[in-house]
Amino acid sequence: MNTLIRLIGRRLIMLPVMVLGVTFLVHVIMALSPVDPAYAALGESASPQALEAYREQHGLNDPWFVQFGSYVAGMLHGDLGVYGQGNMSVADKVFTALPVTLQLTLFGLIIAVAVAFPLGIVSALYRDRLPDHIIRLISVLCIATPSFWLAILLVLAFIGKLPVAGPLPSDPAGWMLRMLLPAFALAVPVIGQMTRIVRTSMVEEMDADYVRTALGAGVPRRVVISRNVLRNALITPVTVLGLRVGYLMGGAVVIEIIFNLQGMGRVLIDGITNSWVTVVQGATLVVAITFILVNIIVDLLYVLINPRIRSV
Repeated sequence: MNTLIRLIGRRLIMLPVMVLGVTFLVHVIMALSPVDPAYAALGESASPQALEAYREQHGLNDPWFVQFGSYVAGMLHGDLGVYGQGNMSVADKVFTALPVTLQLTLFGLIIAVAVAFPLGIVSALYRDRLPDHIIRLISVLCIATPSFWLAILLVLAFIGKLPVAGPLPSDPAGWMLRMLLPAFALAVPVIGQMTRIVRTSMVEEMDADYVRTALGAGVPRRVVISRNVLRNALITPVTVLGLRVGYLMGGAVVIEIIFNLQGMGRVLIDGITNSWVTVVQGATLVVAITFILVNIIVDLLYVLINPRIRSV
């Protein structure tokens, strides 16, 4: 238990370092943008005096490292800057949209896991037989299917039958129907990838010496598979699943546009269309930090699944 606590502590200590690194990278990239935040905020009709006053008020005339320090200090207090002529809060805009993206990502992840893990296990158990061939063909088709293309087809196929536009309903049934199609479109490529990974991991584990020894000793095959093979074989897929969360979050940005969901995709499109550098910077930073947090959670799940790692 003490080893596990130390491992969690190391992950938590690294968290602010990674967040600071991501913030630095995003700030550098945004600094290279040719867009003048003052011009984007005040519009074409703003006078030179008004533009200069805006730059002075928001520290845009300060050296780069001073701007970065001010941004980090504001971020620690939940301030991601302002945008638009009304000096609206970037944090309010981003954190209003973030739950929609997280819901879509989580729902897509649940669908991917619920479908891919059973398919991968069945494919491994029936290795080189008809079920295996069929599942491998399905996984290849899923991998080759772009999420945005499938999303467009789903909109065309189910328009008028299922909700494909409009705000998210508050009732669970309405929410499920509204999220079903975009989450499925998002999950399909991950289903194909995870099915192959689960199958490969299961096959490698079933060929291990301890499995042959247990079967030779008369232990029933289903007992060996359920108690040993499955637990050990899930270690690699769970690790890879953490990386797929980043793919899902990135894909969710595109899927949200197609299904008219007011998530981070809409925030980024609004920021790019209106040249709101602070909005693009804040949205990108929040998505990156969310991805870091998810991977830390996956690391902890990895430790729980594989007790041997607790001694590392």
